[in-house]
Amino acid sequence: MQTLHHHVAGRHVPGTSGRFGPIFDPATGEERARCPYANAADVDAAVAAAKAAFPAWAAETPLRRARVMFRFKALIEQHMDELGRLVAQEHGKTLADAKGSVGRGLEVVEFACGIPHLMKGEYSESVGTGIDSFSLRQPLGVAVGITPFNFPAMVPMWMFVMAIACGNTFVLKPSEKDPSCPLRLAELLEAAGAPPGVLNVVNGDKVAVEALLAHPDVAAVSFVGSTPIAESIYRTAAAAGKRVQALGGAKNHLVVLPDADLEQATDALIGAAYGSAGERCMAVSVAVAVGDAGDRLVAALRPRVEGLKIGPWSDPQAEMGPLVTRAHLERVRGYIETGVAEGARLVVDGRGLKLQGYEAGYFIGGCLFDQVRTEMRIYREEIFGPVLSVVRAADYETALAMVNAHEFGNGTAIFTRDGDAARDFATRVQIGMVGVNVPIPVPVAYHTFGGWKRSLFGDMGVHGPEGVRFYTKLKTVSSRWPTGIRKGADFVIPRG
Repeated sequence: MQTLHHHVAGRHVPGTSGRFGPIFDPATGEERARCPYANAADVDAAVAAAKAAFPAWAAETPLRRARVMFRFKALIEQHMDELGRLVAQEHGKTLADAKGSVGRGLEVVEFACGIPHLMKGEYSESVGTGIDSFSLRQPLGVAVGITPFNFPAMVPMWMFVMAIACGNTFVLKPSEKDPSCPLRLAELLEAAGAPPGVLNVVNGDKVAVEALLAHPDVAAVSFVGSTPIAESIYRTAAAAGKRVQALGGAKNHLVVLPDADLEQATDALIGAAYGSAGERCMAVSVAVAVGDAGDRLVAALRPRVEGLKIGPWSDPQAEMGPLVTRAHLERVRGYIETGVAEGARLVVDGRGLKLQGYEAGYFIGGCLFDQVRTEMRIYREEIFGPVLSVVRAADYETALAMVNAHEFGNGTAIFTRDGDAARDFATRVQIGMVGVNVPIPVPVAYHTFGGWKRSLFGDMGVHGPEGVRFYTKLKTVSSRWPTGIRKGADFVIPRG
């Protein structure tokens, strides 16, 4: 059985803890590798490597850092099939979905190739007599990323690519469930010209996370995961004086107005609710059917959910793969049982799915609930599986109020032909990312990803312009050069 490693200062290192965790093939349930779990000493070695590499890397010109990103981009494109397979084998995504997720991370690399422009400051001449003022953006130091299992390539690249392009060094703690792709990305970045120590990867569990949060040489922490952990990480790291962005959970609503193109809305819901087996922070898990749209929508959805093509990542016809672990499969099953017990109507029940030859895999079919009420757990809590709940709303205002009342504020969408309703929704909805006839409104890399309310702790989202701001600190310089004319001391702040 393969034993993985940490990646520190350009080398594969086994770690010193002696603790390991299993990595499973979600399609078969078989253990395919084991992952070393870092202790505080392993974390300290990774942070020390990043700290040692920081001065020289920060001193590199932005243009030279951009050239590394250009080469990294080319290597990702060259190794796309390999990276996609690594994601699919450990997460369970279909191969097309896995490669697509790597491609979304690649977009951030493409954005980071413009870092010489993105880090430009501002200049004002003659803010006072003979005084000019200008601003600089400078890197923070050692940054840390703690990333989830559902996007083992894309989410790490949201973080380490922006941080490193800005001149920081980085320690990545990927999910212990699927770390092979992040480890390979570290190798490719060094092959692109990043010096050893610029990107380090430590694997592990809560022990490694706590050591990173407490480490005095860590300047910034980025996290994506569940809301309780996001809030805990934000409080802990911020109390230690670190800059923090912690992205939490979601319960994304898609509002279907009576005038919507029903076929388009149905297609959108099938892809957004069941793609990646619902294991996306931007997955649509609630369809809000307004007015008389409900019966028509459920009737259109039912055969599509029943007809989902489900299989292992190696099946090119598969539209949905397994869940990531047996524990997560049981958790999703538990939510379905809860929904039935609370009185929701289970229109499609995917729990009986069996695939020949993959009986031990973590598969579940698509599930569709109707007549879901807002007080139910399946409405309030994030399930993170292929479960779509249809909620009825009498009118547009009721639907809007429903979306705004939820504790999460990650993403939402509205499907309608009414431009006035769409504009009003985009203006008034209290959600960070909004789609108009777009079901998963994940911004492109040159915009910023980030939710509202309890979906984001911290002031700045990830990648895009906000990513540059998060991974740099602003310095403003006022300068005056002596002319030989002395006027004596100033006892007030100079004014123009």
